[in-house]
Amino acid sequence: MSEITGHVVFSHGLEGSPFGTKIRALYEIAEGEGFEVAAVDYRGITDPEERVQMLSDFCRDFSGHLVLAGSSLGGYVSLAAAPTLHARGVFLMAPALYMPGIPPLKRGLPDCPIALVHGWRDEVIPCEQSMRFARENRLALHLVESDHQMHSAIPFLRYLFQYFLVESRRAQFVA
Repeated sequence: MSEITGHVVFSHGLEGSPFGTKIRALYEIAEGEGFEVAAVDYRGITDPEERVQMLSDFCRDFSGHLVLAGSSLGGYVSLAAAPTLHARGVFLMAPALYMPGIPPLKRGLPDCPIALVHGWRDEVIPCEQSMRFARENRLALHLVESDHQMHSAIPFLRYLFQYFLVESRRAQFVA
C-alpha cells in the first residue's frame, strides 16, 4: 500500500523509548497498512499530564485518520489525549490505569474503537487493572501469556494491531 491513509502515533512507557521492541514490531505493520508513523520521545518526562500535553501538541496539526498506540504509561497517555485529538482508534498494551501517581481520565473515553491487551504475568501493572477497565467500560480485553514487556506476545500483537488498523477505517467496528 503506497497511499498514506492516516497517522499512527506511538507512546512508550516510563522506562521505554520510541525505539522499543513493541514499537518497532508494530511500526512496520502500520506502514504496511499505509499509515504515516511516528513515535513521541518522552524519555526524561515522568509527569503523565506533561506527556499527555506533549502528545496533544505533537498531533495537533494532523488531519484525517489518527490512531494512537501506547504501552504502559504510554497507554494512559494515548487514552487521555484521544478525546481532544478526535482519535479514530486507541491501541493499548498493558496501560497504566488505576495506578498510584496516575490521575483519573479527565475527559472520559474517546468515541472510537479501543483495543486492550495485557499480559497475565505482568509484574509492573497487574492485569487486574485492565480487567477492571474493560469491565467498567464494556471493552474487549485480550489477555496473553506474557509479562509487562510482552516480547513473547509480539506475533499476536502484530496480528491484532493489523486487524485493528484495518477495522478502524470502517464505519462499524467489530471487536
